[in-house]
Amino acid sequence: MPGLTSASGVLGLLFDTEPELKVFALQTLNDDIDTLWTEVAGSVGQIEALYEDESFPERQLASLVLAKVYYHLQEYEESMAFALGAGGLFKLGNEGEFEETIISKCVDTYISFSAAQHSSPKESKSNAAQTLATSFTTSTNDPNSTAANLTSPTTPFSQSVLPSKSLLSRQNTLSEDLVKGTDMGSLNRSKQDALQKVIERLFETCLCEGRYRQVIGIAVEAKKLDVLRSVIKRASADAKAFSGTTDDLMEYVLDICRGVVQERGFRTEILRLILDLLNEIPDPDYFSIAKCVVYLNQDEEASTMLKKLVANDKQESTAIAYQIAFDLYDNGTQEFLAKIIKDLPKKVEEEPEKEPTETDQLLGELSDCAPAPAASNISEAHFKVFDRIRSILDGSQTIRFNLEFLYRNNHTDVSILNKVRDSLEGRNSIFHTAVTFCNAFMNQGTTNDKFFRDNLEWLGKAVNWSKFSATAALGVIHRGNLTQSRKLLEPYLPRRNNLGGSIFSQGGALYAYGLIYANHGAEALPYLKEQFNEAQEEVIQHGGALGLGIAGMATGNEEIYENLKNVLYTDSALNGEAVGLAMGLVMLGTGNIKALEDMIIYAHDTQHEKIVRGLAIGMALIMYGRQEGADELIEGLLNDPDPTLRYGGIMTVALAYAGTGSNKAVRKLLHVAVSDVNDDVRRIAVMSLGFILFRKPGSVPRMVELLSESYNPHVRYGAAMALGISCAGTGLDEAIDLLEPMMKDPTDFVRQGALISLAMIMVQQNEVMNPKVASIRKTLKKIVADRHEDAMTKFGCALALGIIDAGGRNCTIGLQTQTGNLNMAGIVGMAVFTQYWYWFPFTHFLSLSFTPTSMIGLDQDLDIPYFNFHSATRPSLFDYPPKQEVKANEAPTLIATAVLSTTAQAKRRAQKKERAQRRESMDIDSTPTVAKPAEVADEMDVDEEKPVEKKEETEAEKEASAAEAAKKKLEKEKVGYEMENLSRVLPAQLKFISFPTGRYKPVKKATGGVIIMIDTQPEQPKLTIDELLKKMTVEKAAAPPTLEDLRNASFNIRRQADARQEATGSGAAAAAGVLTAVDEDEEGGEEAEVPRDFEYFSDKEEE
Repeated sequence: MPGLTSASGVLGLLFDTEPELKVFALQTLNDDIDTLWTEVAGSVGQIEALYEDESFPERQLASLVLAKVYYHLQEYEESMAFALGAGGLFKLGNEGEFEETIISKCVDTYISFSAAQHSSPKESKSNAAQTLATSFTTSTNDPNSTAANLTSPTTPFSQSVLPSKSLLSRQNTLSEDLVKGTDMGSLNRSKQDALQKVIERLFETCLCEGRYRQVIGIAVEAKKLDVLRSVIKRASADAKAFSGTTDDLMEYVLDICRGVVQERGFRTEILRLILDLLNEIPDPDYFSIAKCVVYLNQDEEASTMLKKLVANDKQESTAIAYQIAFDLYDNGTQEFLAKIIKDLPKKVEEEPEKEPTETDQLLGELSDCAPAPAASNISEAHFKVFDRIRSILDGSQTIRFNLEFLYRNNHTDVSILNKVRDSLEGRNSIFHTAVTFCNAFMNQGTTNDKFFRDNLEWLGKAVNWSKFSATAALGVIHRGNLTQSRKLLEPYLPRRNNLGGSIFSQGGALYAYGLIYANHGAEALPYLKEQFNEAQEEVIQHGGALGLGIAGMATGNEEIYENLKNVLYTDSALNGEAVGLAMGLVMLGTGNIKALEDMIIYAHDTQHEKIVRGLAIGMALIMYGRQEGADELIEGLLNDPDPTLRYGGIMTVALAYAGTGSNKAVRKLLHVAVSDVNDDVRRIAVMSLGFILFRKPGSVPRMVELLSESYNPHVRYGAAMALGISCAGTGLDEAIDLLEPMMKDPTDFVRQGALISLAMIMVQQNEVMNPKVASIRKTLKKIVADRHEDAMTKFGCALALGIIDAGGRNCTIGLQTQTGNLNMAGIVGMAVFTQYWYWFPFTHFLSLSFTPTSMIGLDQDLDIPYFNFHSATRPSLFDYPPKQEVKANEAPTLIATAVLSTTAQAKRRAQKKERAQRRESMDIDSTPTVAKPAEVADEMDVDEEKPVEKKEETEAEKEASAAEAAKKKLEKEKVGYEMENLSRVLPAQLKFISFPTGRYKPVKKATGGVIIMIDTQPEQPKLTIDELLKKMTVEKAAAPPTLEDLRNASFNIRRQADARQEATGSGAAAAAGVLTAVDEDEEGGEEAEVPRDFEYFSDKEEE
C-alpha cells in the first residue's frame, strides 16, 4: 500500500464519534508518521485528549503516536514520557533512530535519578566529621570563594576541553537539579514504574545476549550496586555458556573503578562488593582479590588469602601465593606490608633470638587470624614457603632482581655523558650539578659509578651544595644495592670522632643512604634516626631529614615525625624546608589530622619562606590519594593570602586527586591557572593537570594547547611540564608537536621545561617507534654544546639527556604500576622533583619514578631459570637506540683560508719568473715536470677548497647509504623473534609477548616485572641464570680522620681503583677522597687538589 501524501483526511477521523475510526486513524498515522509529522503536530491536542480518555481502547497507540511527533519536534523529554505510556507497543528491539534516541534518554534519566537517590557512604560522613582545628584567614563559606566559582567556571576552557562522557564526572549540582524536577520530577508514579520496566527489559535483553558489560556500565553510573551484584552472579552462572566471563567481568569492573568512578567512597563500595562476591566463588580470581585488598587496605584479608593458598599444598597455589606477594609489594605501602608480614606464621625457634618478636606474637594473638595457634599444624615445607613470602613482601627479592636486570642490561652511552661534561664548565656550580644529575639518571640502579673514578679532576671542582648533590648521586646510582650500601657510603657518612671531612658530603651521604633504601627503609631507619638526632650541623640535618623521609615513606612512624618536628621548631631556614618535606613523606597518605594542624600553625608562625614551602609540600603529601577527604584543607589553603600556602593547596589538589581524572579537580586547577595573581601558583596549577590526567594522556595536549601559547612564561612552563608528566614514556605525537616550538621560546626556563618534558615523553623510544627521536636527540646535543645558550636552558638539556637514557636505557617513567594501580613512590618522586625550581638537590627525587621495563621469570625456588619467550614483532621495533658514533679525530674542521687577489697575482708573477729562469738555464725544449702543480697553483684562489668539498660529499654519501641500508634491513626483517629471560620488554611490547608451550608457563598474564613460572617438569634438572651481582665485590674506602691522611688515602684509592676497574664500588671509593675534602673558606677558592697530579707508583707496578 503506498504511503499517504497528506494527513488532512486521516486527521479528520480523529474527531469522529466511532472509536474504530479513531483507532484506524491512529494506526495509519503511526505507519507514516516520519513523513506526516508536520501536519500531525497541529492536532497534538486531539491525540492527547484520546490518550487521557480512560474509556478509549487504544490509549497506548495514541501515546506512541504522540511520542513520535514530539521526537520529530526534538522535545525528547515529552517524547520519552509518552513512549513510556505506550507500554508494550514501544519495541526495544526495533532498529531505528526513534527507538535508539528514546532508549538513550530513558537510560540517562534512570542513571540521573538513581545516582541522585544514592546515599553517600558512611565512611565519608565519618571522615567529614574530623575537621581541622585551625583558623584559616578566609572563610570557605564565602560565595565568592574558589569553590563557589567552580560551580559555574568563568574560564573559556571549562566547556571546550572538558567533555563529560560519564554522568559520574558531572558536578554534584546535577543530582540536585534532577531531584527538583528537571527529569524524573516531570514523570508521575506510573511512568516512573514504566521507566523501571523499560530498563529491566533492556537489561534482560542484554543479559540474554551475553552483553554483560553494557549492563554493568549502566549499573555503575546509576550507582545501583544491587544490579551490579545480580549481573556478576548471572555471569558466573552462565560461565559454562560464555567461557571466561566472570574473570573478564571482574577485570572490567576493576578498570572502571580506576578509570571512571571518581568518588572515592563509591569506589570503596564497589570494591567491597567485588571482594564479597569473589570470596563466595569456590575458585576465585586471587589476583583480583589482591587488587581489592590493596585499595581497601585490608591486611587481614591479604594474610588470610596467602595462608589459604599455601595450605592448599599445590604447586600452582604456591606459585599464585608468590605472585600475589610480588603484586602486593608493588602496590602496597610499607605500613600495609609490615602488618601482613607480622600476621604470617613463623617458626617458634626464631622467637627467643630477637626481642621484637615477643611483641609480634602479642599482636598476632590479638588479631583475628592469629598465626601462633596455627603454627603447630604447619609443616617445615610450609614454613619455608612463608619465609619466602615474607622476603618477597619486605621487597628484598623485587629489589634484588631489578638490580640484577639493570646491571646485566646496562646500555649507558658514556660518550654522551662525556660530551655533556666537556660542554659544561665544571667550575660553574649549576653546570657541575647538571652533569651530576645527568650521570645519576643515566646510571640509575645500575651500580655503575665508573664516571666518578674516571673524572676525579672534574669531581674536585664540586663545592658546597654541588658536593652535596654529587655525593647523593651515589644513592641514585646504587639504588636498591642494599647489601653493599653501608660499605659504599662508609667514607662519606658522618662519624663521631671524625676530625676532617666535608659536612656537605656527610649530609649528601645520608640523603644517598635514604635513596638506596627508598620506600624500603625498615633496615635503614634506625641508623638514619640515630645520625639525624646526633647531627649538629644544619647541612647534615638537611641530608638526614631527606634520607629519613625517603626511607620512611608512608610508614606513619610517630617517633620519626616527632624528631623531625623538634628540629623544625628550631626555626632554621636551611634545614626547615627538608624537615617539612620529610614530615609529609613519613605521614604520606595517612591524612593525619594532628600532623596537619601542627604544620598549618607553624607555617603561619614562621617568617622563613623556605620553611613554609617545605610545610606546604608536606601537607600535600599527607593528603595523597585522599580525594574528597582533602577538600577542606584545599579550600583553606587556596583562600590563604600567603602565595606559598596557596601553592601548597594546588599541590594538595594534584596529589589528593592524582590519576583520578576528576573533572572537579581539573576545573579548580584551570580556574586558579587563569585567576591567581602569583606566577608560582599559576605555574603549579597548570603543571598539576599532568598529575590528575596521567591515566588519560591523550586529553592533555588539547587541554593545555591554549595555555602553551599564554603571554605568561610561567604558564607556558607549567603547560610544558604538564605534558611531560602526563605523557611520560608514551611518545605521543600531539604532545611533541606542542613542545617542539617551545624549545625556541624566548624565555630560558620555558625552553628548559620543554627539553625536560620532551625527554620524559621520548624515554625508551627509538626511531622505528617514533621517527622524531633522532632529531630531538641531535637537538639536545647541539643545545648542550652551544656556548651562547643560557645556563638554565643548558641545565635542562643536561637533565633531559639523563632522563631520555634513564637506568642504562632500561627504565621508563612509571606513575602507574605494572598492574594498573597508582605508583605511590613514582608520583611522590615526580611531585618533589618539580620543586627543583627552588632547590636543586630535590632533582634526585625523579629517580623514584624510574621503573625498570623488564620481564623477569622466576621458578618456585625464586631462582632465575633459563627459558625463552616470543615477541610477535620485528626486532628493530623495540630495540635499544643506537649508540653515538665517536669519531677518531674530534679536532674541529679547518676552515678554507681565503687568498687575496693581489697575493695570488704576486704568486703567479713569481712563478712565471721562476719558470722563465729555469728555461734559460736548461737546454731542453720540453715542459718541465713541475709545471703542472704550478699551473694548478695559478688557478687556486682558496687554499684546500677541493679536499673540503670531497669530504662533505663523502659524508653525505655515507648518510644516504646508511639510510638506505637501514630501510633495506627493515624490509628484510622477519616478524617474530625469541627473547631470553631477564630481557627488556617495553610496556607497549607486552601485548605482543607470548610464552610458547614448553617447560615453564606463567602463573598469570604477563604484565612485566617479576612473573612466577610454573615448572611442568620439576623432576628434570633445571638450568638457571647466574646472578652477576653476587660475584661483584665492593671496594671499601677508608675515611681518614685528618686532611693530610685524607689526601694520601685518596691517592691510594685511585691507584687501587685503576688496578681493579671491575670492582663495583671503585667509583664511589675513588671519589671519596675528593668529595670528603673540606671546602676552603675563601669565596671562589680552589677545591681539593687534583689527585692525578700526585700519582706515585712503586717499581713493581706497571703503569
